[in-house]
Amino acid sequence: YPYWNQTGGADHFYVACHSVGRMAMEKVEQVKANAIQVVCSSSYFLPNYFAHKDVCLPQIWPRHEEAPGLVSSQRKTLAFFAGAMNSPVRKMVLQAWKNDSSIFAHEGRLKTPYSEQLLKSKYCLHLKGFEVNTARVADALYYGCVPVILADYYDLPFRDILNWRSFSVVVKTADIPHLKKILKGISPEEYSILHTNVLKVRRHFQWNATPVDFDTFYMVMYELWLRRSAIKVIS
Repeated sequence: YPYWNQTGGADHFYVACHSVGRMAMEKVEQVKANAIQVVCSSSYFLPNYFAHKDVCLPQIWPRHEEAPGLVSSQRKTLAFFAGAMNSPVRKMVLQAWKNDSSIFAHEGRLKTPYSEQLLKSKYCLHLKGFEVNTARVADALYYGCVPVILADYYDLPFRDILNWRSFSVVVKTADIPHLKKILKGISPEEYSILHTNVLKVRRHFQWNATPVDFDTFYMVMYELWLRRSAIKVIS
């Protein structure tokens, strides 16, 4: 394997979007230490994730239709989340806001289409679950809903390329009791900027059968290029 041997695998990559892939590499020290790992769960609590060399891959549902109408003035729900209560963060949000009139926090699946609530909401909550490998962020962007990130100590996709604070709201877990105050404190002008930027960046969270400039394929390729020299192997 001449190309691998030249760098010890430091300029190679592999995709491991679920834990089985990471676990498989635990027994291959050179791959784990040198090769770039493209992962969907980029948590600092995972022993096999190395932030300086690995790449966070957003999970995205393939879509072929044009995005629906995205008028921000028609979004009457302040914030929305629906999902399984499989983490302390999700349980904290549900306990604090399940009976609130402007924050829609729901346990389990909705009886109505998920997309309807994404279109009705100004902000969509992205809460750390059992693992942070979910398509929620890409869903929110597709439907024009500003993501609210509530997941401490993990890297957001394309963090070296995109300024996440220009199109999302990052809230610490400790501030869950103040979530409504934080979101209400964002002025209409500030929200308009966030929403406009959501519409700009969502092209980066889309796969195409044939890659299109600036889509997810090219974003991942650029992330890999940035990390091509992250590991120096002495031959």
